[in-house]
Amino acid sequence: MGKIKEALGWKILRDILLACGLVLILFPLYLVLINSFKTLDEAGKNFFALPSGINFGNFIELFTNSNYWIFLKNSFKISVVSVLLILTFVPSVSFSIARNFERRYYKTIYYYLLMGLFIPSQVIMLPVTKMMTKLNMLNHTGLIILYSAFSLTQGVFLFVNYIRGLPYEIEESAYIDGCSVFQTYVKIVLPLVKPMIATLLIMDALWIWNDFMLPLMILNRSQNIWTLPLFQYNFKTEYSFNYTMAFTAYLLSMLPMLIIYCLGQKYIIKGLTAGSVKG
Repeated sequence: MGKIKEALGWKILRDILLACGLVLILFPLYLVLINSFKTLDEAGKNFFALPSGINFGNFIELFTNSNYWIFLKNSFKISVVSVLLILTFVPSVSFSIARNFERRYYKTIYYYLLMGLFIPSQVIMLPVTKMMTKLNMLNHTGLIILYSAFSLTQGVFLFVNYIRGLPYEIEESAYIDGCSVFQTYVKIVLPLVKPMIATLLIMDALWIWNDFMLPLMILNRSQNIWTLPLFQYNFKTEYSFNYTMAFTAYLLSMLPMLIIYCLGQKYIIKGLTAGSVKG
């Protein structure tokens, strides 16, 4: 009887902690959502109350009186191209390392890339900015290259461990049937690593779309090449602390990533656990 009470007590405590965590996560989203549909005067009277009615004025003003569409296009282009490059290079590099791991050359490359996980991003910001300035790459192309390079560390770590856990006999059968290494990689390996590809896609899409630090360092030269996070950072200056407009911009920028995450969040857990255990 005592064990049953103890288990019940732990379950109640767990549910309370989960409820508190849910409130901490949803409350800021609630504030962003309700204040996006308020006028500035209405929000000033009661910041936490529901709007008196559905007001789309903030959305109309954002779409018509700002360069929102330019910043949206910049973010979309950078995110899509970066993710495509990442999904092209990370699995192929990881496959080469995983299937030649006993060779010193490939093992050295693997541990060299792995060292990037232990270097804080703040440490390399100044050297990276200086390097990109000298190369005259303070533009979208330079930022895409940086995203692709920075993604190699974590991506290769996850993929190498996952691929090494796959049965090699399947690939040997493909080689016996006359497949080349490239054909085996495309027809055999890539379908088997779909959970990891989905994980990498979601993680890096969320990171690149919401990233602020790298665009601030690389794209702050001209307003025309800003991404959405830079636009939101400078929003208060342009609209004189019109925070209902700011909340509207935040809501619109969150929606694409929220949809992607909700559709594929199960792959993140599956891919991360599999990639960290196998090997």
